[in-house]
Amino acid sequence: MIADGQRSVRLDEVAEPAPRPHEAVIAVEAYSINRGETFLLDRPRDGWRPGKDVAGTVLAPAADGTGPAAGTRVVGHPPMNGWAERVAVATTSLAVLPDEIATVTAAALPLAGLTALRLIRAAGALAGRRLLITGASGGVGHYVTELAVAAGADVTAVSATVERGARLRELGATTVTEVAAAEGWFDVAMESVGADSLPAVRRKVRPRDGLLIWFGQASRQPVTLDFFDWVDGTVAAPIIAFDYTRSDRPDGEDLNTLVRLVAEGRLHPEIGMVLPWDHTREAIDDIRGRRLRGNVVMEVQA
Repeated sequence: MIADGQRSVRLDEVAEPAPRPHEAVIAVEAYSINRGETFLLDRPRDGWRPGKDVAGTVLAPAADGTGPAAGTRVVGHPPMNGWAERVAVATTSLAVLPDEIATVTAAALPLAGLTALRLIRAAGALAGRRLLITGASGGVGHYVTELAVAAGADVTAVSATVERGARLRELGATTVTEVAAAEGWFDVAMESVGADSLPAVRRKVRPRDGLLIWFGQASRQPVTLDFFDWVDGTVAAPIIAFDYTRSDRPDGEDLNTLVRLVAEGRLHPEIGMVLPWDHTREAIDDIRGRRLRGNVVMEVQA
């Protein structure tokens, strides 16, 4: 798939991957589409092709001898180019898949799963603490909810509609609601909507020992904060700007953790739709129209 210059993609022939010594060539069987990639399609940079979440089989192992052997089923997180039949992926960004995890399931893990896992780490100890997460009906929100509940948190999930948030209750969220109706105080808030959402969330976080983690702006609307909110001390919790790529652990290590949790039945990827890859344009439209919950996965067909 390549960017078509009209905010979407089209099927086209491209050159075969030219792997560097530390990269394996993966025969892609499924990939997941992330909302952030749909944003990049608005103004794609030269030479960029989308695709950060892939699952498939090692076609050619890395020349430097690292990583899995040919024929091994893997899930990977390349920086781009994954919406394709074949892609080169650094061996440090691969995890081996056990037989019990389907390729389609694994394809929904990388970006959303890595983001959620690292958000949980950034939040610190969660046992007995109240957590608020906005934009919770997306892929990241489902993972955060299940991981946070497992860590002992009392989770309030913000979802656009009750229907989109139903699965969050099944995953353990105590409350699914709108920001305005969320009853504070919260020890930790994870905000990914932007616009008016972030200031509203700030007012529900404990001012002295609370924490607000900003990790996205799905509304694509800028945030305005009033400095004087800090003056009276009622809205004084620190704000952390979170970037999932700034991790001291390689992607492959964290992917292994996610794979293990799925295999043990402790993490359940939420897949809203599975389609053949020639329907990628339609899937992008559904993501933009917020007609899906969780992840959308495309199966690559020869």
